[in-house]
Amino acid sequence: MLSKQKIVCLDMEGVLVPEIWINFARVSGIPELKKTTRDEPDYDKLMNYRLNILKEHGLGLKEIQDVIEQIEPLEGAKEFLDELRSIAQVIIISDTFTQFAAPLMKKLGYPTLFCNTLEVADDGEITGFKMRVEKSKYSTVKALQSIGFDTIAAGDSFNDLGMIEASKHGFLFRTTEQIKKDYPQFPAFEEFDDFLNAIKEVL
Repeated sequence: MLSKQKIVCLDMEGVLVPEIWINFARVSGIPELKKTTRDEPDYDKLMNYRLNILKEHGLGLKEIQDVIEQIEPLEGAKEFLDELRSIAQVIIISDTFTQFAAPLMKKLGYPTLFCNTLEVADDGEITGFKMRVEKSKYSTVKALQSIGFDTIAAGDSFNDLGMIEASKHGFLFRTTEQIKKDYPQFPAFEEFDDFLNAIKEVL
């Protein structure tokens, strides 16, 4: 009989680091950019909305990267991730972009990250985006399962629910009251210690 290995799949923003767009909205003074996947489940719609606002204000990749450089991981996130990676294989599956994630990955100790790519013009304008695969989080856990892994998935937003529901074990971390109410079958945590202990119990 084949033995399945377990792999932990984590969302990034809202779980390990603050929401990039919320931080950029605050620094840039554009409150419309505070909208995230907690507010808009359709990611393509959300990103096109963001890109239109950036264009209106003449803002590009450099301005966003300057803000990201100042973002620190959530308190306790690095320690949580270090301990988790010492006992399990971990992949961060995010709808962010390689051009945004690099400084954050450095601060988290360079964990494995699966994310997407921005299309950027020579003048720095973000002209579009390329998703790695359709329904990237769900598709990734299904692919991992197809090669012999049992997945344990966790996140905080609508776009995490597909991978959480598809996994053998799923958790919510610092999510909204509405998502907790709508998905009571998934244990929800607010603190990294409790979250880590829950994952350890199913490894």
